[in-house]
This record gives sequence, structure tokens and C-alpha cells, in this order.
Amino acid sequence: MAQVQIEIHTQPRKTGKHFSRAYRRDRQVPAVVYGPKINNMIFNISELDATRYSSHEFENTIFVLKSDDGNLNNLKVLKKSTEVNPLSQRPVHIDFFAVDMDQTVRVPVEVIFEGKPEGLRDGGVLNISRRDVEVECLPSNIPHNLTIDVSGLKLNENIHVSDLIIPEGVKLITSGTETLAVCAQPKEEAAAEETVATEGAEGAAATPENK
Repeated sequence: MAQVQIEIHTQPRKTGKHFSRAYRRDRQVPAVVYGPKINNMIFNISELDATRYSSHEFENTIFVLKSDDGNLNNLKVLKKSTEVNPLSQRPVHIDFFAVDMDQTVRVPVEVIFEGKPEGLRDGGVLNISRRDVEVECLPSNIPHNLTIDVSGLKLNENIHVSDLIIPEGVKLITSGTETLAVCAQPKEEAAAEETVATEGAEGAAATPENK
């Protein structure tokens, strides 16, 4: 599926405490864009957009900046980080990275687990070891996410990164040997079984041989 591109309208930004207070009153959030082929540029975006696009869902979305500044206008960027106020959880700063649509980038892509493992019927639980993998591709080929079906997973079985189906034009960087998820016994049950086994072995060792 083609990469979705979302427009973000920017406003010019001046530095200084007086301007910063005024921008906060107007619900504008400071942002910066940087990249290998541009000079760092600062600007504002609306707090509404900053909040709307701060979730994990938009981590690999291509944004198109719209501005009266010719250097910013139509610049295609990825959101690199969002700083939030720890008390109010309102966004206070956003970093964007300007991408070259003809050059590959390395990005993390979320893994979505679908289905219920067979092992759940035997008392197992699904333990997720990692929820994303790193890939390399052109910006236009960045997957929104990668899905994997875990319904066939039996008790004490696991799935690895190599089990993922990677779209054409996308190169997997994360090692294929890394575990994504395992259907395992609950820790309490596993610990209880280990204790019983240990006590049984100790009891056998303490029992004198019959003569």
C-alpha cells in the first residue's frame, strides 16, 4: 500500500521569551526540521495538529509541510520525536527530519499480532518480546505496520523476526533470529513445577539405597 502523506500547515516563529509566551497563548507548538541536505529551520504548528499526530500511529507517516516560506513549503518530513509536558501531557516541542524521497531510510515499524495462540487452551500466555523491527527502504515504501498471525502457536513455541512477511522493496535490518513472541506457561506455574522437580530430585538423593 502506498505511503499516506499528510499536510501540516506551519506558522513562522521568532525566538525570545516574549514571543514564546504569545505562541503558547495561541496554542502554537514550536518545531524544528533538520536533515543532511537542509539547514535547520524553526517554525510553529498548531497544538491541535501536534496532539493529533503525536501518537505511535503516525511514527512513519510522511508529512508535507505547508508554509509561506519557500524553503519550508512542500518539504517532506518524518516525525522524529515529540516532547510533552509531564504534568499536562500537552506537546511542547516536535522534531522533524527532512527526507530525500530517492534515498533509503532506516525506521522502526510496529509489529501487530493477530489471532489467539492454540497454547492458550493449555494454560499458556502470550509473551511479547518485541513490538517493532527496524527496516530500510525508500520513504514512499515505509510500511504502516507489519502483521503476523500467532493463532497456530502452541504451548512453549515461539515466533521469530524471520517469520514476518516483508513487503517488496523493504529490507529487514533486525536480525531474523530475534524472538517476537512466545506462548509460555505463566511464571507462577513454571516456578511451581521447577520447585516440585527440585524437591523430588533432592528427596531421591537423600533416600538410602536398599540393600
